[in-house]
Amino acid sequence: MNRKHTLSPPVHPARRPAQGGGHLFMPRRWHRPTVLKTLRRVHAWLGMWGAVLGLLFGATGLLLNHRATMKIPGANYAHTQWQLQLPQPLPPDIDALALHLQKELRMDRPAFSKKIEPAGPTPWPGAVQPERWQIAFASPAATVNAEYWVGNESIAVKRMDPNFLSHLNRLHMATGASAAWILLTDTLAGALIALSLTGLLLWTRLHGSRLLALGISGTCLTLLLTLACIA
Repeated sequence: MNRKHTLSPPVHPARRPAQGGGHLFMPRRWHRPTVLKTLRRVHAWLGMWGAVLGLLFGATGLLLNHRATMKIPGANYAHTQWQLQLPQPLPPDIDALALHLQKELRMDRPAFSKKIEPAGPTPWPGAVQPERWQIAFASPAATVNAEYWVGNESIAVKRMDPNFLSHLNRLHMATGASAAWILLTDTLAGALIALSLTGLLLWTRLHGSRLLALGISGTCLTLLLTLACIA
């Protein structure tokens, strides 16, 4: 007697439920190929844009962090000072003196600080201290401070010229920098913010769970706030 054999469908082991489930911090309606592709492109191109500036600001930020405590040697200034004779007649006010100094010292931008200390008494009876004018120029290449006692025929000038590392530090702090440089570095700040947001949105189950991501972020934030309070 011939027996009929029926083929039963193959039995597959039950799949374990996915841990985390896709892009953990992204709304489900954004889980579309077009959105994900756009986010990845934005993240990648912003990273490329900020790579050079990020290298500069990362290196100079390290130097600036250690400029006093645990000091890293290398960033220095060359100091010079002299007396500069003033033309006759003497400048009538601090603005005229600042313009004269800008031309005489060949500074490429006007003074960023002008202060007038009024005349006043001195420790010696009958003597009066004249007005004191203080003028400061700054650029990434140099800092110049001038001090003038009204009535003198000369003015005291002090100049600080940074070496290469100090020059980079001044660019980091935008010391005397032009508006174009400040706007350029603003793009780096914007890129870092966008990279943080897109990186958070693109966090997937391949990198771990929500709990792990929140734990890392929370630890970083706690350290930041704690050390900022006791710094």
